[in-house]
Amino acid sequence: MKRSHGIFVRWTEMFGRVGVFATVLGVACLAGMFAIRSRAAAEEHASSQVAEVVELKLNGEVEPILATYIEEGLANAAQRHAALVLITMDTPGGLSDSMKNIIQHILASPVPVAVYVEPTGARGASAGFYILLSADIAAMAPGTHAGAASPVIMIGGFAQQIDETFRKKINNDAMAFLRSFTERRGRNPALAETAITEAKAFTEKEALENKMIDLVASSREDLLRQLNGRSITRFDGSKVTLALEHPTFVPFELSARQKFLARIVEPDAFFILLLIGVLGLYTEFTHPGVVAPGVFGGICAVLALYAMHLLPVNYAGLFLILLALGFFILEAKFTSHGVLALGGILSMLLGAMFLVRSPLTNGGVSLGIAVAATLPFAVLTVFLMRLVLRSRKWKAATGMEELIGQQGIAVSALRAGVEGMIRIHGELWGAVSSQEAPEGAPVRVMRIEGLKLYVEPAQSPAVSHS
Repeated sequence: MKRSHGIFVRWTEMFGRVGVFATVLGVACLAGMFAIRSRAAAEEHASSQVAEVVELKLNGEVEPILATYIEEGLANAAQRHAALVLITMDTPGGLSDSMKNIIQHILASPVPVAVYVEPTGARGASAGFYILLSADIAAMAPGTHAGAASPVIMIGGFAQQIDETFRKKINNDAMAFLRSFTERRGRNPALAETAITEAKAFTEKEALENKMIDLVASSREDLLRQLNGRSITRFDGSKVTLALEHPTFVPFELSARQKFLARIVEPDAFFILLLIGVLGLYTEFTHPGVVAPGVFGGICAVLALYAMHLLPVNYAGLFLILLALGFFILEAKFTSHGVLALGGILSMLLGAMFLVRSPLTNGGVSLGIAVAATLPFAVLTVFLMRLVLRSRKWKAATGMEELIGQQGIAVSALRAGVEGMIRIHGELWGAVSSQEAPEGAPVRVMRIEGLKLYVEPAQSPAVSHS
């Protein structure tokens, strides 16, 4: 009995140990399976986490609508919590106010910004050079160049000679502006300033070797591959590591409205709209009832006023254009042997050249557009004004005024100063003659008062009593 009890105890202990071991083994297996599943889920989640790259395009001249587009694109990237904003650029420059607006928003962007000059053959000149160096990442494609950022005073597309003191003032202002962000970006401000002082331009290799840009990339995809895992220092001093392992491009395009307005705010288009608006309204005022010139002129004038609100307009240029219009009108009224017309043409050309000011970058009405628009405007204005002046001498062709100078027949004998009746154009009219006229005698209408005609015999000399 005791032996059986001992065997039972030993078997119980053995099964207990086996049970504990099995339990521990089961728990370990479950934990391993859970860890494997968690790791797989994490890897799957990581693979599904794509990095959004909002892509903006800075092509063509830098102007107010393009600056607004960049501002809206940066705001959109911040709302999407994008990993990067990529601005592809190919620009000859543009307006300094618009350039500064773009740079201010790049520096304040909560999302890192990369500016990439591409494709091959593209450039980031003048205003584009400032924008390139202001970015968190500055990159260029092979076969591109940037620089030539000297401030110039442009008239009709041609650089003008200015006082040396004034030039130093403009250059120093531009260099201080450039240093304000290139030093914080860890770039080479001393060499970058030569793009201002000496108008130097740099290829992508020269810019990379001299630490003005961060990368040379053959494509957008190559650029993101190089940036993946790269640690950068933001303008505020914070450190950010770019996670671009699975990037996806999110294009941010100009809206149809912005594309339309971008054409309006170009200096050449603004100048032409201004002239069409003035000419259309002038035609309507001098030739009432034509309608079409007034309609189109009014629309163009409003569009020009909108562009004037956005562009840095020089009011001296605007006044010169209005002065030219006055000269053209006077040319039609007075014999000046072309002096007033020539003065009007010169005034309008100067007004066109001074119309849009941009002290740091090229921007303004081109000389070709100024000449091509001024000459037809001068001819049309003088021609229309002469038509108006000639029309004042024309005899009225409609209404009662057309009866003046016409001949009628006395229905009965007319006594001087006494009202009688005459027939004219088959109609009977009450008439008062200045002299006696027998029945059936021809009389000439001299003036009209109300429905009464004042006449005199047609054989006597026609003397107006008006």
